[in-house]
Amino acid sequence: MAAQSKQELLSLTEKEFSKLELLLEKLPVALQLETDGEGISPKDIVAHRAHWIELFMGWYEDGQLGKTVYFPAKGYKWNETKRYNADLRKQQADMNWLQAVEFLKQSHEALLGLIEKLSDHDLYAGPMKGANNAWTSGRWAEASGPSHYRSAAKYLRQRLREFEKKGAA
Repeated sequence: MAAQSKQELLSLTEKEFSKLELLLEKLPVALQLETDGEGISPKDIVAHRAHWIELFMGWYEDGQLGKTVYFPAKGYKWNETKRYNADLRKQQADMNWLQAVEFLKQSHEALLGLIEKLSDHDLYAGPMKGANNAWTSGRWAEASGPSHYRSAAKYLRQRLREFEKKGAA
């Protein structure tokens, strides 16, 4: 169930990040940059999640300033997120594992900082400015933070299981 208050959102964000962080710490070096059948590595997943937090922060700021908010980004539509993510992987190709993890930690801290400074009213009273839909700022924050942390952890656990199976074979 989605968070309904600032405190619930903070708790959920911390809880899901803690789970992901524990998984990141135990991921074998040999797996960190190994790509799957679609050419995606654990590093790519980590850097992607950090980037999408930055996207949310930009959407929120632009909306507050009355600027045009581009979803998901200028030049892309929601139905083009696969292309956007592929382009993002190319942009982040030179990033190493430690840089991706640090980027995620910094993005997480920035997200927590924004949530901390906003009130329940700011987060949940109405649609996020500029979003052109009914989602509140709190819902957008949850989608870019804890929900993304959960999906990243699920992907990384799966990759770790496959990696361990190969090692046992």
